[in-house]
Amino acid sequence: MFRLLVVSSILAYATTIAAFPQFSQPQFRLESPTGKIAILRQDSQLNPDGSYSWQYETENGIKAHEQGQQRSPFVGGGTSAQGYYSYTAPNGLLVALNYVADENGYQPQSDVLPTPPPIPAAILRSLEWNRAHPEPQQNPFN
Repeated sequence: MFRLLVVSSILAYATTIAAFPQFSQPQFRLESPTGKIAILRQDSQLNPDGSYSWQYETENGIKAHEQGQQRSPFVGGGTSAQGYYSYTAPNGLLVALNYVADENGYQPQSDVLPTPPPIPAAILRSLEWNRAHPEPQQNPFN
């Protein structure tokens, strides 16, 4: 009888453990399609006044640099930063971008960024006519 009790206890325990699914964290491995890329140069500096700079360059031609400083609370506070990055696109074109990020937002500048089409001539003439002939001011409460 004792053996039956021990065997049934072990069997009950084993089925209980098997009923709970065992989850593990997925293992992500991000690698470049061309293999591992060496970092040729990397530097970062954080100063006591809140200013900073960092830069790096990789074996496959990626370069980036940024420097920033804390803005005075009397001028709006926050951080302003300026920097650049460059890389070679899959089509072989060198992509280089300079940027400023401050109270006016992120402002990138590059030859590869899209530009808006020119304003059509008819719209320009219309804007000039509107500027030359403003509407008279009317008081809506009279």
